[in-house]
Amino acid sequence: MTANRLTVVDNDVRQGSSDHIQYVTVVIGGQLFGLPISQVHDVFVPEKVTHVPLAPPEVEGVLNLRGRIVTAINMRRKLHLKPNDADQGMMAVGIEYKGESYGLVIDAVGEVLNLPKNEMEVNPSNLDFRWAEISGGVHRLEGQLMVILDVDRLLSSLVEPKAA
Repeated sequence: MTANRLTVVDNDVRQGSSDHIQYVTVVIGGQLFGLPISQVHDVFVPEKVTHVPLAPPEVEGVLNLRGRIVTAINMRRKLHLKPNDADQGMMAVGIEYKGESYGLVIDAVGEVLNLPKNEMEVNPSNLDFRWAEISGGVHRLEGQLMVILDVDRLLSSLVEPKAA
């Protein structure tokens, strides 16, 4: 139940001008997503994930990251995408939500982008519903669309109590 840490986002990088937002870019199923850097704690390679019986399908399991129990969320399953090739290793982005640690299992980590806040757009009406339900907006980049992951929308369905 351990994880091998690759990178920790430096607090100096988290500082941004008030008219820009910095995003850690990730790729899931060929689509570029951005996570506000202020919400990213780690980028790591999970070494061993322990299955959790009766967990929702998108919960890959739990792992130990430097003494913390982290719930691994398989973003491909969350987005109803085909599983990744078994040959490709797992990567995860560590975030905190309501006092709990989560690792979003993704295909690849990209770079940090510093983008103007005023260029962020609302979700287009034709955005795939799977992406729209976890998106806080989009940025149009050269030749591609970056969907901004809204951590509250993404994780609220997993941690909010369900009505009986």
